[in-house]
Amino acid sequence: MSDDQTPVDSKLTSSKRRWASEGKFLTGRITRPEAERLPPGQHLVKNWPVLDLGQQPVISTESWRLEVRGLVETTLTLTWGDFQAIGQSTRVSDIHCVTTWSRYDNKWKGVSTRDLLDRAMPKPQAAYVMLTSYDGYTTNLPLADFAADDAILATSWEGLPLTPEHGGPMRLVVPHLYFWKSAKWLRRIELIAADEAGFWEKNGYHMHGDPWREQRYSDD
Repeated sequence: MSDDQTPVDSKLTSSKRRWASEGKFLTGRITRPEAERLPPGQHLVKNWPVLDLGQQPVISTESWRLEVRGLVETTLTLTWGDFQAIGQSTRVSDIHCVTTWSRYDNKWKGVSTRDLLDRAMPKPQAAYVMLTSYDGYTTNLPLADFAADDAILATSWEGLPLTPEHGGPMRLVVPHLYFWKSAKWLRRIELIAADEAGFWEKNGYHMHGDPWREQRYSDD
């Protein structure tokens, strides 16, 4: 799919638009109780549910590319070999999906977002990132969230290569935000000065997406 093509609408997309308009799943709790691990309105699962916009692009590592551009000192276009040559990191983190499921202790391997940013060197005016995926999906993040210590560009989950249905060969993982912010099949990272809405943010979802503040839907 072209970068400029709109993702395919699906039953899930229509349902999530409706949930946003209805404020579904909101509990009214906006703070994180001390020592509580599960955000408000969430329930634990042991499997890893598959959610997408109706298609799952299959990208070979031979054709895969990752672009880093915008407000950076060095524009990058990385092949799979280039990406693997960056020092590999491991992380263990929880997943919190806006559709109310959470999964604890996921083991990731890949490239730390901070290590990638060290290669590109953000300019002083860079404050946000816009992420674009191979299926045309987009989502936005403050640069500070993208560069969080536990954020990782993951190629492996639980010791195995990341499968296509979960965003392989590489996806973003930003554990402290709802998981729609952790773009699957990531192909472009653009650093920008002002915040811009991505796909779900244009469809009624919150611009930030903090699960502990229950930022599921837009305040508008």
